[in-house]
Amino acid sequence: MRKLNFKALSVLMLLAAACATNPLTGRQSLSLISNAQLFPQSFSQYSQVLKDNKVDKTSDNAKKVNNVGQRIKYAAEKFFTEIGRADELKGYEWEFSLIQSEQLNAWCMPGGKVAFYSGILPVCQNEAGIAVVMGHEVAHALAGHSAEQVSNAMVAQGLLVGGNVAISNSEWRNVFNQLYPVGAGLTMLKYGRGMELDADEAGLYLMAMAGYPPQEAINFWQRMEKATAGQQTPPEFLSTHPNPGNRVEQIKKIMPQAMKYYNQSPYKEK
Repeated sequence: MRKLNFKALSVLMLLAAACATNPLTGRQSLSLISNAQLFPQSFSQYSQVLKDNKVDKTSDNAKKVNNVGQRIKYAAEKFFTEIGRADELKGYEWEFSLIQSEQLNAWCMPGGKVAFYSGILPVCQNEAGIAVVMGHEVAHALAGHSAEQVSNAMVAQGLLVGGNVAISNSEWRNVFNQLYPVGAGLTMLKYGRGMELDADEAGLYLMAMAGYPPQEAINFWQRMEKATAGQQTPPEFLSTHPNPGNRVEQIKKIMPQAMKYYNQSPYKEK
């Protein structure tokens, strides 16, 4: 029994030591994998995506996406330097690419590799709208959400193996194996929604620090709700993405803090 308790305590101590804190929001997450492990694969996948798609490098829209990306990058670096966590951005290789596609999508891989799809630009409408999306996606990378997803999956797999070892009764073991994937799946969706809302908050602060009016985030999500109206989507509790209405409510709550960052931004247009 003491050996089991010692092992359990060791695991808990390991998990506690592996907790990371988002400096922009204070949200804590599990991180069992390092940037040094994530970045090489991330950069390789990003290069492959650019090879497999038509990348717009010269249009006005491409220049806008890059301009917004650079401003948010500078704002993020300034913030991390001011709080003494600049080392966390070592190894980042920032890149902002506009991909010709009708998808309403954008993403940022670990290490600062951003893909923006042209299909989302009509919803963005302007550079401030682009900053809403860009800030959100960059926030995912800065918060280590990819590492969190991998870590949660590692823990879930470990619990599954441990459950099978601990349950000696074959009938109960069969029940456990049938129910565990359902419960674990819903938990992972909850983790996904938490990460999305975390990125919403951090992204709002980043765009404000970069000198873009954070109120545009409300307008953007209202436009997104109209753009996706009529599409078949699962209920929010079965989706990793909160619905636009809930996102707007959170944004309104944190708007005062975002406005403080905006009013202090050296990049704000006079």
